[in-house]
Amino acid sequence: MRPASLGNGFTVKRILPYQLQRMLGPFIFMDHGGPVSIDPNQITNMDVLPHSHIDLSTVSYLFDGQVTHRDSLGVQQLIRPGEVNWMTAGSGIAHSERFEDPAMLAGGTLELIQTWVALPEADEESTPTFDNYHPHELPIFTDKGIWMRLIAGDAFGLHNAVKTHSPLFYTHVVLQTGTRFGLPTGFPEDRSRPSGTPPPQPLS
Repeated sequence: MRPASLGNGFTVKRILPYQLQRMLGPFIFMDHGGPVSIDPNQITNMDVLPHSHIDLSTVSYLFDGQVTHRDSLGVQQLIRPGEVNWMTAGSGIAHSERFEDPAMLAGGTLELIQTWVALPEADEESTPTFDNYHPHELPIFTDKGIWMRLIAGDAFGLHNAVKTHSPLFYTHVVLQTGTRFGLPTGFPEDRSRPSGTPPPQPLS
């Protein structure tokens, strides 16, 4: 994990890629932003202006705060905590992320995680899509000292309707101090790359 600046004074913790691991299964990029207190006088400077993606999916998951998503499909979606926002770029899409909701313009706290997921070669030129999934669509598992929400995929006998393009599991887990939690079986990490993904390159 290393710090990475997104500009305008907003620094995130970059989980993937790093020097010894360019990918983890289909996951090729993961940033954890915050928690950070928002200055109402500076929040519009944090807007991520329109930019394009191709050949992958981007996933946004908020722990706190709100972000407005707009894209070239005409979608406008307010992203709230606990929701999954899965954008498949496919043949190409442009989008922006802005902090324009009144609740955020007044200040507050922001914490989120954003992920890029490689598409199988057969889906790289697919039609772009954007899907928003509400918390009630995402099953929750609890046990002594454990709270877990399934963000996407299959894990621990849980499944949800989040559309993915390859086998994976993606969970939000909260553990009490001293609790142990094992990974689900059936997903061996062989460090191979999906078909069509560029080979790893050394980090500068």
